[in-house]
Amino acid sequence: MSNDMMINALVNSGVCSVLVSEENEEPIIVPADKAGKFCVAFDPLDGSSNIDCNVSVGTIFSVYEKKDGSVNDLLRSGAECICAGYCAYSSATELVFTFQGSTVEGFCLDPTIGEFVHTRFDMKFPVDGGKRIYSCNEGNFIHWDQPIKDAVEAFKNGIDGKPYTARYVGSMVADIHRTLLYGGIYIYPADKKSPKGKLRCLYEGIPMALIIEQAGGIASTGYFEGKIGRVAELTPDAIHCKCPIIMGGPRDVGVIYDCYKKAGIETPTL
Repeated sequence: MSNDMMINALVNSGVCSVLVSEENEEPIIVPADKAGKFCVAFDPLDGSSNIDCNVSVGTIFSVYEKKDGSVNDLLRSGAECICAGYCAYSSATELVFTFQGSTVEGFCLDPTIGEFVHTRFDMKFPVDGGKRIYSCNEGNFIHWDQPIKDAVEAFKNGIDGKPYTARYVGSMVADIHRTLLYGGIYIYPADKKSPKGKLRCLYEGIPMALIIEQAGGIASTGYFEGKIGRVAELTPDAIHCKCPIIMGGPRDVGVIYDCYKKAGIETPTL
């Protein structure tokens, strides 16, 4: 139902030309009489595997400008994404989004008036790194490369004598929203089981990377395809391709980079 609602709203908005949904194998080309100048990729219900137990879920989207009206309009570098955002559905419904080169803004749905109210202004990672929280699926520990294992062990054992707390929902929207508000780090790296990562590049990795970076955080691929790069610079080679993700504030991403340095891997300057 969530997918049908998103598609119906976007097709009939009059501003979209090409749509890509996590739930549809093929792209959706909007009829010419309804087509506009934007292309949208979205995950209509992120964390849907948790919905039966009432865990927080969400919607993630990225927006590109139309060029030729084909799916190639979305198979472009994340650097060309002009708008990205997510909705988090929980005790409140929150919308967080940003435009390329702008600030990250948050809105909360007021059901009494049926409107989103601007409640979070110029959202930023805490200057001091915020709460010491690491978020990852440790069930994959055996498959990780050694620097990721070392970093997670460092978080558990303590940085400067202060152990981190583990928090992992399994719904990307919920985990990233908490990381953005409280601080900490979210880790879903490439590994032996999933060498290209597990999360979808076009409608999970790239939009969250744009939000994280414009809020003062780091959105890294970790060690991927021979180097450590930015998620926002990836170019999807297929609409449902995957990518690895390490997202958080400089304090905590720096711990992972230090572990890569010790392994002799060149790392970017934070």
